[in-house]
Amino acid sequence: MNKPIKQHLIDPEICIRCHACVEACPKDAITHDDVNVVVDASICDMEMACIGPCPTGAIDNWLVVMQPYTLEEQLGWEELPAQADLSAAGGDTSVEALDDAVAALLAEAHQGAGGAAKAPASASHPTVNVNGVKNPIEAVVQGNYRLTAEDADADVRHIILNLGPGKFPILEGQTVGILPPGQDENGRPHGPRLYSMSSPRDGERPNTNNLSLTVKREDGGVCSNYICDLKRGDKVNLTGPFGSTFLIPEDPATRLIMVCTGTGSAPFRGFTMRRQRTMPAAKGTMKLFFGARTPESLPYFGPLGKVPQTFLEKHFAFSRVKDQPKTYVQDKLREDGEAIAPMLTDGGTHIYVCGLKAMEAGVDAAFEDIAHGAGLKWAEVKAAMRESGRYHVETY
Repeated sequence: MNKPIKQHLIDPEICIRCHACVEACPKDAITHDDVNVVVDASICDMEMACIGPCPTGAIDNWLVVMQPYTLEEQLGWEELPAQADLSAAGGDTSVEALDDAVAALLAEAHQGAGGAAKAPASASHPTVNVNGVKNPIEAVVQGNYRLTAEDADADVRHIILNLGPGKFPILEGQTVGILPPGQDENGRPHGPRLYSMSSPRDGERPNTNNLSLTVKREDGGVCSNYICDLKRGDKVNLTGPFGSTFLIPEDPATRLIMVCTGTGSAPFRGFTMRRQRTMPAAKGTMKLFFGARTPESLPYFGPLGKVPQTFLEKHFAFSRVKDQPKTYVQDKLREDGEAIAPMLTDGGTHIYVCGLKAMEAGVDAAFEDIAHGAGLKWAEVKAAMRESGRYHVETY
């Protein structure tokens, strides 16, 4: 008689098709078509390398089965099937017993220098996946403001969404899913697209039930164009919140090094406003390295200038200014290397990197150079910081 197995599955209702799990799986057990991302049960060995990179938790699903679901079956799903009643199969079909084994694997996957990121020790506890695609929360557009100059090479918007009487417990650094209207080429409703919240948890103004997003219009982008074209009074369906590690420490003694490009500035705007409201005396504890092509294409350039340098130490890098050499965030990091080096061995230092994935290698190389100049091994420093919840990367 066949024994039941625990099959690893991906929830198609929550999955945003970012394919981070596909890249992370060392066994190539995860594949996809134009609709769904699925796990091949004949290859998956529960190594769990895919768990940490998933931004929504869609990959944290298992069902007890007598016969694994095929790839063809999974590719045709619009939602996960219910757990089948296997009592008639005889033998031990205990879900709990199998869950213990999976829980142990998950715990192992989230440990170690190369494991998943961890939240800061003093961060507020995040709430995740309160609203899914079947029960989104409705928000009303309170404002839509262009952040970049009209002649800039990018149209970046600041969108304020009023949640009315709804409850959506989102923290700085978490993301919200936007459900654009319409259907994809397969006739299915569009899945959620994720955007980082750019306001503090208590709203654009203290104690207002709203949140803001920073969105760049992308050519052909189904969701970005939908958001950027929203008018005051329009209604939007939100899912989430998502993310449980890219969070701000609540300890005012901690120091933050924040590195970003473009709309990667969104969570750092929330971080800065949170500290301004709750830790006004925490001066000199935040460094921001912000890259854009020109000042005109840098979101929040004007408002950032009003934040005192003594509260938020700002380093701007512009790569397309006429008659000026190209400068990137990694160049600004190296310029400030003498000040950064002692921070790398300070247990209160947190590093955050957010923006385009292409920036990762350059930023990592800059930190490696700074560490080397201080007689440190960056790989060891970074591993220790990640293990203690002080190194955070969110790129796309």
